Amino acid sequence: MTQAPVSRFTSGLLLAAAGSIAFSGKAIIVKLAYRHGVDGVTLLMFRMLFAMPFFLAMAWWAGRGQAPLTRRDWWGVVGLGFSGYYLSSFLDFLGLQYISASLERLILYLNPTLVLVLGWVLYKRKISYRQGLAMAVSYSGMLLVFGHEISLEGDNVVLGATLVFLSAATYAVYLSYSGQLVQRLGSLRLAGLATTVACLLCILQFALLMPLSALHVAPEVIGLSVLNATACTVLPVLMVMMAIERIGAGLTSQVGMIGPMSTLIMGVLFLNEALTVWILAGTALVLGGVFWVTQTPKALK
Repeated sequence: MTQAPVSRFTSGLLLAAAGSIAFSGKAIIVKLAYRHGVDGVTLLMFRMLFAMPFFLAMAWWAGRGQAPLTRRDWWGVVGLGFSGYYLSSFLDFLGLQYISASLERLILYLNPTLVLVLGWVLYKRKISYRQGLAMAVSYSGMLLVFGHEISLEGDNVVLGATLVFLSAATYAVYLSYSGQLVQRLGSLRLAGLATTVACLLCILQFALLMPLSALHVAPEVIGLSVLNATACTVLPVLMVMMAIERIGAGLTSQVGMIGPMSTLIMGVLFLNEALTVWILAGTALVLGGVFWVTQTPKALK
């Protein structure tokens, strides 16, 4: 009688961990693809082109039997798709040309702190002393890794880190404004529609900025893009959704802290990135601060 809940809880933990690791693999695949001379606009287009059929199917499945979207809903979907998926992804892909996958993942993992700041700016939500201290811990860890990397790679790290930080900020805007639409449409339907909008924008961007000759890329780029679209984009979305359904958003988020560590390990294995005491210390500070900032006062007692 008690085995079913335990099995459901265990499967939720496994889904959350697998989804986080799969999401983290995106940076590794992008860095590998850049080795074949492809540009960011083309690489992002291929990723979204291959992912779009899955997101269309997701939106259709979640929208069966539901009320049609109003004009206001459609404008909300377009705005969130532009900010949360198109612009955020584009800035992230550009930034990965200049910084390591490890630093990119740490910067993106600061997202909860950016959501907290936006809540203070937009909705006048107070930031407690504990939350402010936790944010300081997180950013000190990111700056530790950033300082170490800039000493090795030079000024391009500043550009890359800025682009990835802006990517995190635009996704934080998506999270901050998506609350009402999630309640009306559901998370799966909204994610499917918003990502479809982003896919179309990425394809349009390629059509406007790049010549047709840019489609002629190395076969490895196509293979990596298919892998990125499926294993590191569509599947993680579904796995995290299923994990939230089983164990809740809070625990799913905590399990997701495995993501930066998995990026470090994959960076060492596949990209020959260095794993130094500075990176490990910075990662520990970022994870610790983010964990602290996302905990409720009750959870800390």
